Amino acid sequence: MTTPQEVLLRTLKELGDEDFENFKWYLNQEGVLGDFKSIPKSHLEKTNRVNTVDQMVQIYGTTNAIKVTEKVLMKMNKIDLVLQFFTQHLQRECGFRCVLRSGQKTFLNEIYTELYITEGGTAEVNDEHEVRLIEAASRKADRAETTIRPEDIFKDSSGRDRPIRTVMTLGVAGIGKTVLTQKFTLDWAEDKSNQDIHFMFPLTFRELNLLTKRKFSLVELVHHCFIETKAAEICSFEDFQVVLIFDGLDECRLPLDFHNNEILTDVTESTSLLPSARLWITTRPAAANQIPPDCVDMVTEVRGFTDPQKEEYFRKRFRDKKQASSIISHMKKSRSLHIMCHIPVFCWITATVLEKLLRSREGGDLPRTLTEMFIHHLVVQAKVKKIKYDGGAETDLDSRRMIESLGKLAFEQLQKGKLIFYESDLTECGIDLEAASVYSGVFTQIFKEESGLYQDKVFCFVHLSVQEFLAAVYMFHCYTNRNQKVLEDFLGEDWKDKNRDTLDVFLKRVMEKSLSSKNGHLDLFVRFLHGLCLESNQRLLGGLLGRTENHPEIIQRVINNLKEMNSYGMSPERSINIFHCLMEMKDLSIHQEIEEFLLGEQLEWIFSIFLELLFIYSFCIRFHSSKRFRNNSSNLNYHYEVVASALKSNPSHLIELDLSWNQNLQDSGVKHLSDGLQSPNCKLETLRSVHSLFSIYSNEILSNPSHLEHLNLSWNKLQDSGVKHLSGFLENPGCILKTLRSVHCLSFTVVDLMCLMTTEAHLCST
Repeated sequence: MTTPQEVLLRTLKELGDEDFENFKWYLNQEGVLGDFKSIPKSHLEKTNRVNTVDQMVQIYGTTNAIKVTEKVLMKMNKIDLVLQFFTQHLQRECGFRCVLRSGQKTFLNEIYTELYITEGGTAEVNDEHEVRLIEAASRKADRAETTIRPEDIFKDSSGRDRPIRTVMTLGVAGIGKTVLTQKFTLDWAEDKSNQDIHFMFPLTFRELNLLTKRKFSLVELVHHCFIETKAAEICSFEDFQVVLIFDGLDECRLPLDFHNNEILTDVTESTSLLPSARLWITTRPAAANQIPPDCVDMVTEVRGFTDPQKEEYFRKRFRDKKQASSIISHMKKSRSLHIMCHIPVFCWITATVLEKLLRSREGGDLPRTLTEMFIHHLVVQAKVKKIKYDGGAETDLDSRRMIESLGKLAFEQLQKGKLIFYESDLTECGIDLEAASVYSGVFTQIFKEESGLYQDKVFCFVHLSVQEFLAAVYMFHCYTNRNQKVLEDFLGEDWKDKNRDTLDVFLKRVMEKSLSSKNGHLDLFVRFLHGLCLESNQRLLGGLLGRTENHPEIIQRVINNLKEMNSYGMSPERSINIFHCLMEMKDLSIHQEIEEFLLGEQLEWIFSIFLELLFIYSFCIRFHSSKRFRNNSSNLNYHYEVVASALKSNPSHLIELDLSWNQNLQDSGVKHLSDGLQSPNCKLETLRSVHSLFSIYSNEILSNPSHLEHLNLSWNKLQDSGVKHLSGFLENPGCILKTLRSVHCLSFTVVDLMCLMTTEAHLCST
């Protein structure tokens, strides 16, 4: 990264000899430099450019030397060189990025991995839990969508007449929105893209919140945040191409009222403010509706990492190829971890934990659930603290106190929906500014401190999921220590069941509260709580969390409560979260539970979550169409679309499919099934198509012979076309069919088929 002194020297070298002498003349003129004193003429008479830089840095200091240079260049009307200074400033701000999570500095260009960004959509509010949004986005990964490169964010691919001025980019917490804006700014500052832009002003609401008690016009705000523009005395930007970036609208604590807010201006003429300026706003989905839709020209969405981008991240993160491959392999084995790795921050957490475990563990399993992953993340931090600050002492009393304080902060702010905390928020939770700074210095990969404008401090957890995990740890701590006030404030005074406050009662009450939430803001919190009740997880936490009763019969009561709650009356999202809770508890019966669940008669409800169950859980599923499904032609083709999506998903876990007794299949349904069965991802092993229209779609069904082992075609009227397709299927060298049932399928051509079957040694006919 170029130093300020090098920037100064490069600038002076771009001045001709006459301009350089004029530059030195301004430096020794009294009153010309405003608040800065002049340099005596004798110090500059015979100096070359290198000596002049040394003189300026010695007299003004590095920062002020740059300000003085900008002021002199403006006096000389060297606007192009002033712009160069400004871009160099942005390079220093965005390029050399302090990664506070690890306490190490690194270059953005070295760590940046391309993100998956899509064009289109609406700025409608979506306050669903963001982990659910990530799961939904994961299922769309193989669908055709309009993607967009970061440098093309203001370029329109739809051919509209008017230019795109205002772009809103949506994305869940930690998905990479801020880093995306930094990379966009850095590429511009390094002359790599968007060179038609003169000024780019990246602003964050996290910092703007610190100015809530002050009033600025837009130009005054730019001068306040980018002092180079004020030093250069640029008071109007109408003649420049300008991009204003407002990052983190969801964190805004300013009153955004587009109709009633006071308009602040410092001009005498009423006109459009910066008519050619472009605005880029980033936000989490829940805050998308704070800006009226007619004020937004285009909406984009950051989806995080695609599957190949996840691998790219880990291979960049680990130079050891074997270690990188081991971590990638483990991530793919756990579907819940693999989905979460769409979030770059979670990739970083996963890398941090697995790197430590692979280096130090002696056998044993790597974390497979989210609860296990976050426990290891917390334990790693506590161990670092003990070694770094306690000299390896066995006591972790201080760590427990810190985690309890951070957990309380996480829990109370989670209920308020806050992800960033200022001094007033900390005070409400009994944490002073000094203590918060200590926590951020100790638990660097959990809690971080950022400096806002003029070094005002802002605090946050490294990701929303970390906050939710610590909130769950705190709530569990309150339960094990019987902190009745906190429990009653959260669950109500009558939360106990006939004065029983056993673990199963506690978790049932928390789950009931979670299920009553319209947007599921407690979904991940309650998943962590159920994971924390396992003895193995409490053992991992050691002294950081109190133990509770986890006798097998109590754990079984917890599991039974979850299964009883999973009724048809609740929303599909809440039902899926119950399955998540069972997975966090490592309930071995969940496979059977899902299959029994899919046998139900509430089709609209079942099909709304069928695909998600297949996608999220990495074990094989059998789907049998119910009687109502067979006879319900109104929504039959939609249901086949869902089944086809399950067959095409990567990876696909649908191995057994029963389509028997369906006589109402339409062309669109056949097409959906064909697409699914012909997909290279299809892993279907057993297909039952009893008394159905097999001959109509026999070619499509039998087009992918590499996985199908068992086929039941009984009670079908096999026409010539059906027999022909079946014959071709059996003759295919890739066919591995083991059993073929064909009761009451006889026709005059079946003799040929039976002859063929006798030549297939591996095939049994019944």
